[in-house]
Amino acid sequence: VECSSAEQALEAAQAGADIVLLDNLEPQELHAVAARVKAAHPGVTVEASGGIVLGTLPRFLGPHVDVVSMGCLTHGAPGLDFALKV
Repeated sequence: VECSSAEQALEAAQAGADIVLLDNLEPQELHAVAARVKAAHPGVTVEASGGIVLGTLPRFLGPHVDVVSMGCLTHGAPGLDFALKV
């Protein structure tokens, strides 16, 4: 479940979400929210996403963040036109 606040994240975890995606949070807020989610729901996977690039990645890594999504890895990838004939 994509969440943009602590309240949304805790509500999603309480409702049974397997993964809580914390989107577009500043690193300090992200870590605080992730810690709260993990304290209340240790089995929930916490994912960080939104505006993360290679240069800022270390700021988003922490003990309560399980997964980091980085759209920048695919934003500049060129398309490939191919066909498969059997």
